[in-house]
Amino acid sequence: MAKKFISKAEAAKKLKVSDRVIQEMINSKIFETKLVGKNEKIDEDSLNEWLENLNEDDEKMLALKRVICHFEEYMRPENIFLDFHAENKYDAIRVLSEHAKDLKLVRDARWLYEVVVAREELISTAIGNGVALLHPRHLHPSKIKSPSILFGRSDDGVDFDAPDNKPVNIFFMLLLHNDKQHLFSLSYISKLVQNPEVMDMFLKATSKEEIHTALTVIQG
Repeated sequence: MAKKFISKAEAAKKLKVSDRVIQEMINSKIFETKLVGKNEKIDEDSLNEWLENLNEDDEKMLALKRVICHFEEYMRPENIFLDFHAENKYDAIRVLSEHAKDLKLVRDARWLYEVVVAREELISTAIGNGVALLHPRHLHPSKIKSPSILFGRSDDGVDFDAPDNKPVNIFFMLLLHNDKQHLFSLSYISKLVQNPEVMDMFLKATSKEEIHTALTVIQG
């Protein structure tokens, strides 16, 4: 029987990962591949055989890659906003709300500002260690064009009524459509910011690409 070769996009869909992950696996020679015209194709039998023979560590790694790819659906490089200046917490929310509008994630920056401030006035979304997880009190799928997360880094720390009384430099603004997306993202980000190496990268990175790597690459 002739071998069936599939595209990287088809392989990504089958494994529930991104095209980038598939390319990494091809580079590691996990699958048998063939050049068809200008496109590299994957032998479907070799992919299926690899799946059937995963050991426990490989299964855990694949599961982690799937989680990261899921997070990347919300956290795109263009959503990263470095070294903005804010006089206080309300100014920081305004700056991030306007950035969300500029990216066309929401239609109305004033609306976003007001709903995030309303949530903030209940209790601070600062979680300590210089991080805040901004979000509206209620989910508003009709107001948010596509589920997204903003990453913002202020040039100076902002007083945000944090539980450890430390100023906030790192801001995540969660603009999501449902509880499942929201809870998944909160869990993912909370684990990231507990890693001192990741936090150091957040604070010292000089480009959006470095930040995106810190957000989406498996840390050792």
